[in-house]
Order: sequence, then C-alpha cells, then structure tokens
Amino acid sequence: MRATKLTALTAATLFAISLSACGSDSDDTKDGTAAAPAPTMTSAAAPSSAAPMDSMVNFGAGCAAVPADPANAGSFQAMAQVPVATAASGNPLLSTLVTAVKKAGLVDSLNSADGITVFAPTNDAFAKIPKATLNKVLADKKTLTSILTYHVVSGKLTPADLAGTHKTLQGQDLTVTGSGESFKVGDSASVICGNVQTANANVYIIDSVLMPKS
Repeated sequence: MRATKLTALTAATLFAISLSACGSDSDDTKDGTAAAPAPTMTSAAAPSSAAPMDSMVNFGAGCAAVPADPANAGSFQAMAQVPVATAASGNPLLSTLVTAVKKAGLVDSLNSADGITVFAPTNDAFAKIPKATLNKVLADKKTLTSILTYHVVSGKLTPADLAGTHKTLQGQDLTVTGSGESFKVGDSASVICGNVQTANANVYIIDSVLMPKS
C-alpha cells in the first residue's frame, strides 16, 4: 500500500513539473513572437489570455464589403501579398483614396515604406466632403499631401498597440482611443475594418477623412 502511494505521488509530481515546463515554453514563445517583424498577427503559440487581441487578423462590420474570393485583387489574401498603395487599388472601398494618392504622387513612397500603419478613408468618407471642396483639395498637391500623410504613422500597429498618440508622417500627432474591436481615430473617424494586412503596412479602414490642424 505504501509503495502504491509513493508511485502515485511521484506521478503527480512529474505531471506538475511537465505542466510547469509547458507554461515556461509558452511564455518564451510569446516574447519571441512580439519581437519578430512578422507581417501578420497569428501567434499560435501565445498564451490564451493574449490571443483575442494579438491573433486578430481583421475585424469590423465594414470588412463584409471586402471581396471574399482570394483571386480578387481586393480580397484580404491578395492585399497581404502586395505593398499598401497597390493593395488599396484593388479594394472597392478605397477607389477615391487611391485617386488622391496618385494625384499627390505618393504611390511609390507608400509602397516602398518599411513598416507603416495607414488609416484609409472609404469612398463614403470622402463623399462627406462637399464636392467643390474635395475637387479643390485634389487639385492642390501640397494640401492633399499634408492630408494624406496625416493618415500614416510609422510602425505596423496591431490592435493591441493602436490606442494612444502617434506621430504621423505629416508631422502632427494623431490620437486613437478605444479597445477590442471599437476604435475612434482623431475626433470623428471610426475604424470599420481593422488590422488589414498588406506586405508593408497594417491598414485600418475608417469612415471619415482626418484633417490635420491648420
């Protein structure tokens, strides 16, 4: 009887050590994943407590308007393979933004940037601007460039990193508030489709155009 108890105790001890070792490996993997410059946030080895935020590929009601067919240039799968300006050109939500980027001469700059976050206004966001005003801005390269670069910050921000104040490429700060799947950018824009991956950027599609302070 005593030998049986010792055997059970030994087995329980070994099982506890095994669990402890597994937990240590998971923590190490989490640290390594956070430091790696991976283009997507799919950390399968991360602890379950971090998974809901860090492993989120995209989120938001607006994502339903993105083509589901992987062969479509505007699908999430296709956009992940090409740089951000090229990716936007295939997305049916962003055709006005693409026109603006071309008029500002920013296609090459955005495509060659090494790790950025882009807040991308939809066609409906641009439609909120009176047509005469929008046409005037599109014809003014200096003003247009200032507005568009205000939508870009350095680094590929994951949803976990998004809330806070970030320096834009335009030079002014941009504040993002919220958490989970609900974020507000600046004073008026909301993220309607978030953490969209491209080859060199994370994209957050928003429902209003951001205007830098004059």
